[in-house]
Amino acid sequence: MRVLPGERLLSNTPESAPVPETTGEPPVIRRTEVVAIALVGLLIISVVALLYEAKAFFLPVVMGFVVGTMLSPAANFLERYRIPRALAAVLIVTAVGTLVVFIIGLISAPVMDWTTHLPELATQLKDKLHALDRPLALWQDLQGKLGNANSFGGFQLPSFDWVQPTIQFLTPTFTEFLLFFATLMLFIASWRDLRRTLIMMFGDRDARLRTLRILNEIEVNLGNYLLTVTLINAGVGIATGIVCGIAQMPRPAGLGALAATLNFIPIIGPIATFVILCVVGIVALPSLSAASIAPLAFCGIAFLEGHFITPAIIGRRLALNALAVFLGIAFWTWMWGPIGAFLSSPLLIVAVILKDHLWPVNSPQLPPE
Repeated sequence: MRVLPGERLLSNTPESAPVPETTGEPPVIRRTEVVAIALVGLLIISVVALLYEAKAFFLPVVMGFVVGTMLSPAANFLERYRIPRALAAVLIVTAVGTLVVFIIGLISAPVMDWTTHLPELATQLKDKLHALDRPLALWQDLQGKLGNANSFGGFQLPSFDWVQPTIQFLTPTFTEFLLFFATLMLFIASWRDLRRTLIMMFGDRDARLRTLRILNEIEVNLGNYLLTVTLINAGVGIATGIVCGIAQMPRPAGLGALAATLNFIPIIGPIATFVILCVVGIVALPSLSAASIAPLAFCGIAFLEGHFITPAIIGRRLALNALAVFLGIAFWTWMWGPIGAFLSSPLLIVAVILKDHLWPVNSPQLPPE
């Protein structure tokens, strides 16, 4: 059949098909999408509950994996000098254990000394805080005028019933230490085989290359993070020890080691160090002005380290959002205590690397305003 120009075949026209109407209303969420979101939420809750309840197992194992990944570049370095991987793992774990014992020795001596004299220290602290009597009296007078005179009857030091639970919260058990060091040694010794197994799990060549890039980037970034943060915190500890020695604080080496150790925990660590320096200064030094020298100097050190030194060095390699860092610290501290706070930044680094490789950003153009 001949078709003239301007005409069309009726059999080819989609006139009989329904035309979707655009009403401008938002799309309705399907029931399958709601079910998928609910299942993902339940999975996340189940994983969090499992990690929380099985802390005694997962905490040392995850700690061993993270620290082992950080120390893998050191094992690679030793392998270049024809040292077997297993022997390199033993040497690295021995060095780490020796360093940990040395730091614990520096910190434990003053801590044990102070804990054995807690009643005496409490009496000295209360006697030296008489400078706060006038502000407290004014506050009590204000409360009395507002009709609530008994809300702040006087200044009393808190009881020391919290000491034993706090020590139990801060210190892992011997079994957890043993599991951590065993996991760390075996992980470093078998890291190459684990890498090869993870890569060969995928049959697609592109997937293998992506897995290889992810593992390499995680290893390099975590290794650089550990080395850089360790050097920075060692500098903070040395500077704090020097300041404490100049301010005539007792056991300045122990206080410097404590400052360096706590500085591995972002945000929380420097605050805890400042509080400890304040308490030790008030107890050990004759006046509040002398006691404030070391805490104020540490504030300056922490400010320089947190706002200039660390961002200038680490920020160039891997930028982390401040809100994400804070929420990560809060979550992992609630989950696994102080060690969880130490693991929060490395785990956040791993999450950022996985996100960049698995869900790359295509830099979409923003609509015009």
